[in-house]
Amino acid sequence: MEEGKMDENEWGYHGEGNKSLVVAHAQRCVVLRFLKFPPNKKKTSEEILEHLQNIVDFGKNVMKDFLGENYVHCGEVVQLPLEFVKQLCLKIQCERPESRCDKDLDTLSGYAMCLPNLTRLQTYHFAEHRPILCVEIKPKCGFIPFSNDVTHEMKHKVCRYCMHQHLKVATGKWKKISKYCPLDLYSGNKQRMHFALKSLLQEAQNNLRIFKNGELIYGCGDALSPVADLKELAHHLKPFFFPSNGLASGPHCTRAVIRELVHVITRVLLSSSDKGRAGALRLGLQGPRVCEASPFSRNLHHQGKNTPEHSGLPKGCLLYKTLQVQMLDQLDIEGLYPLYNRVERYLEEFPEERKTLQIDGPYDEVFYQKLLDLSTEDDGTVAFALRKVQQYRVAMTAKDCSIMIALSPYLQGTSSDQRPVIPSSRSRLAFSVSVLDLDLKPYESIPHQYKLDSKIVNYYSKTVHAKDDTVRSTRFKEHEDCTLVLHKV
Repeated sequence: MEEGKMDENEWGYHGEGNKSLVVAHAQRCVVLRFLKFPPNKKKTSEEILEHLQNIVDFGKNVMKDFLGENYVHCGEVVQLPLEFVKQLCLKIQCERPESRCDKDLDTLSGYAMCLPNLTRLQTYHFAEHRPILCVEIKPKCGFIPFSNDVTHEMKHKVCRYCMHQHLKVATGKWKKISKYCPLDLYSGNKQRMHFALKSLLQEAQNNLRIFKNGELIYGCGDALSPVADLKELAHHLKPFFFPSNGLASGPHCTRAVIRELVHVITRVLLSSSDKGRAGALRLGLQGPRVCEASPFSRNLHHQGKNTPEHSGLPKGCLLYKTLQVQMLDQLDIEGLYPLYNRVERYLEEFPEERKTLQIDGPYDEVFYQKLLDLSTEDDGTVAFALRKVQQYRVAMTAKDCSIMIALSPYLQGTSSDQRPVIPSSRSRLAFSVSVLDLDLKPYESIPHQYKLDSKIVNYYSKTVHAKDDTVRSTRFKEHEDCTLVLHKV
């Protein structure tokens, strides 16, 4: 970043999460990512620099090895003119969702991360003038806890995402419960995956966003956002999937275009386009393959049909690799929390050891190698407790990452385009896949996760499950009161 050439008018608001905000350059395919903090919790420039460098190192030394070289973009830390940062902050303030304005952009350090704009620039080089479609999916946790430490039986039957939906709607975070269930997407069964993706399109929440040429065209920021329009989305997508314009407008056209999008995304998610460090993790999927709360499973159950087979994910695909990293959470938060307390007691006695334990970094090859020890036999040591805590943090990171799928019309005979190609009914699309939001989850968030887990399960058990039990009980009593009369014929 050249200091004399930084103009805030060349940058626009791109999006933000709980801890960072992103702006995109109008012409160049780059974004700047700034940290955010509550007004009363500012950090020094040195702390911010170390924080950002840790993010880069964690991506480079850990997640690239777990997920694959081409999927992970680490970026670099840059220092920007303070005046540019201040003016940029003023410029974008009006575009920020109200629900995110409880934290302020860091305007004092001048440090940010510079990354490729994955809604526009892809893993492989290709002609910039081509239209680009980018689908961002936050798939969430794809398995049901299998740990013997789980005390709530409900957690062995219903996935975290489906339970959390009810609490989020009750607290006003979202207006409507989504039919999406992560276990359907991670099943590898195309029928279940199609249902999961259609459910995300119907109720995107913050789990799905779609960009066209870098501009957001579908998705919402919070419960106050306007309802997304599938008809308008289909209008944007039509040239990608039906370039010859063979479809008229109307409901049939919308359904056909959305169906093509869902089928193409499914094929991309099941594709294997990066080898990575093969076999770094070998965690077999344990526990139920189906979530009892999934509307897909419930509908089939009501029809007297069995849920389709859990086909399994191809071992080279990104969903499989992501699921493997998620399953580093072998103990669940209930089994992990006592181990966290063991580490805390040790740190209270020996606070100077925090750096040696690598809790705040550095996230290097030594840190990575310790993650590969998957033994669950507790020998009572701090070393065992720490290893499980670090594995849990990495697992939580994978549970909250985003997958970016970029699609653009394939131009036959373009030798510079080395990207894989996926066919749709009427077109061929070059594609690439990337992963975002790979910051290691903070050590300090573990007590919050423990309390939140209990809150989610208790709310679900007291409201939704109790209601189901009442319905079942009523049906039983109705049958109990029946009298069977036999007439002689």
